[in-house]
Amino acid sequence: MDFQSFVDNIPTAACVVSVENFDNGDYGNIRIVTGNPTYIDSIEKPFENVTMLTKKFVPNSEYTNYLNRDMNFEDACFNAAVNKKCLHSYAHPARFDVWFNMTFLPLAYENGNTCYCVYIMEVNFKPDAKRMSSISADIASAVLETCIKLRSPGDFKETMRSICQDVRELCDSEHFCILLMDHEKRKCTVLSEAFAPESKLLPMENYNDDKFYDIAESWEDTIAGSNCLIIKNKHDMDIVRERNPVWYRSITGAGGRNIVLFPLKFKGELLGYVWAINFSADVADTIKETLELTTFILASELYSFRLIDKLHVLSSTDMLTGVMNRNEMNNCVDALAKSSSGKAVGILFVDLNGLKTVNDNDGHRAGDDLLRNAACAMRDVFAVHEIFRAGGDEFVIVLTDITENELKEKSEKLKTASEKYENVEFAVGTAYEEDVKNIRTALHNADESMYADKKHYYEMHPEKRRRKSDNK
Repeated sequence: MDFQSFVDNIPTAACVVSVENFDNGDYGNIRIVTGNPTYIDSIEKPFENVTMLTKKFVPNSEYTNYLNRDMNFEDACFNAAVNKKCLHSYAHPARFDVWFNMTFLPLAYENGNTCYCVYIMEVNFKPDAKRMSSISADIASAVLETCIKLRSPGDFKETMRSICQDVRELCDSEHFCILLMDHEKRKCTVLSEAFAPESKLLPMENYNDDKFYDIAESWEDTIAGSNCLIIKNKHDMDIVRERNPVWYRSITGAGGRNIVLFPLKFKGELLGYVWAINFSADVADTIKETLELTTFILASELYSFRLIDKLHVLSSTDMLTGVMNRNEMNNCVDALAKSSSGKAVGILFVDLNGLKTVNDNDGHRAGDDLLRNAACAMRDVFAVHEIFRAGGDEFVIVLTDITENELKEKSEKLKTASEKYENVEFAVGTAYEEDVKNIRTALHNADESMYADKKHYYEMHPEKRRRKSDNK
């Protein structure tokens, strides 16, 4: 067969690929037999943002002469050349900052155990919405349902649980998981996961220890520049064992027979990964096509959710002490004053004695350290979302669904906790109301009680009045 004449009649970049087919269902070398001038130029004069291993095209060379080994490319070539399937993919490989519109067409010609296909590609420097949406009706329906759920006003994590279950069923997998990565803290968080009925696989909490981030961090090298990793059989698992033996032992030790792994990337930032374990290999192509688009949309939504979450933290947190700020306290008080829960509320008004003296004598840096230590003492007793820095050296602690005796016990524990920190001494006032609607009354009474405690403290310790100035 005249391969050269054949590909020369294709106007876009095209080449003929050969695949060694073994009787056991495995395959050997994959070679670029020949290419048309446009394809050869893509190697010898590569596009911007595309780097080749070599810029000299040599007919009938293994494709790994030009690119790092890509299991997805190999799988597509095998299915087209050997299984005689027509395949299409629109993907953004991690190693290139471009999008590839790829088509794999089988050729009837064979030479012994060598089979052939045609690989046709088009490069886009920006994602083409039309290309991404040219999918089957079933896949489009599944992706559309995911989009609708992501845009629903319901609880975000509950939405993610529902999406996890939907994708797991679509993949016909035993387990599906969305894992987020915190690169600063080097920690992983399971956003959501779903299991098939009667699955014996264990939840990720059994594996997500302090060392798991190292495993997750290694996946980028294992994917080796492709846009995903699909491990369908023993041949693929052997490649994983070669590339990443630690992860291989982790997968197989957990009961994984196969896995499809997709990175969640948006604007060049790796947010985490999704994966399906023990999926139906018969629908691997459908799974890949679905997850390519689903993860693109999911990563965008997670990026926005995380950005909004960061903005909320910035708007609600006192940056110096790490506790809630006055704005968040006002929101909390307003919400509780309108509440119909009927729960009781306890308030602690806390004043840090001696801050002005420290600022005057030792500087504001020492004063900031004192405020941080004061916040640490409060966090030893209370949850961070219960503590509000009202301003300066004043803090307010709001406790709901509490008894009056429990409030008094908490107040004593706070004074004991302060003793662990140098120069941290509190004046504390408490107030209790049976109905949370009366929270503003409790705030006023706690403030008055704090002033009384402060006055009593200096009466009992006049020497400290001389040493420490009363800020009030």
